[in-house]
Amino acid sequence: MQLVRAGGMLQPESAIPGQPVSMSQAFALHELDTDTPLSQRELGERLRLEKSSVSRMAAEMERKGLLVRERDPVNRRIYRLRLTDRGRAMHREMGAAFHDSYVRWVDAMTPAEREALLIGLAAFVRVMREQPAAWAHPPRV
Repeated sequence: MQLVRAGGMLQPESAIPGQPVSMSQAFALHELDTDTPLSQRELGERLRLEKSSVSRMAAEMERKGLLVRERDPVNRRIYRLRLTDRGRAMHREMGAAFHDSYVRWVDAMTPAEREALLIGLAAFVRVMREQPAAWAHPPRV
């Protein structure tokens, strides 16, 4: 929680300070900024989101002009998601802003703190992948 608070990600108007997108939408922008459009199912798998959540998120991002949903020409039941120029620009702006903050934060650390962060954070991510959070896979009743 301290990391989320310190990063300013609890802003009421958006999870990404200065941007009109939620945290899920920011991650979606990152996943969709490719040459090959993803299906809603593929995006959901990458973000570990339910089908209905991805559908609502895609509709909201389309309303904001960040992506377009197009029917797959081979399978008309599937939507392919493609970023608009505005969506790609927002992704670039967010990436640049995060990078600038990251550099500033890391520069303020001692060499020993930077080394500890690299080792500790990599280990933490590895363990999180090996042992997903309880809420990621709730037990079936």
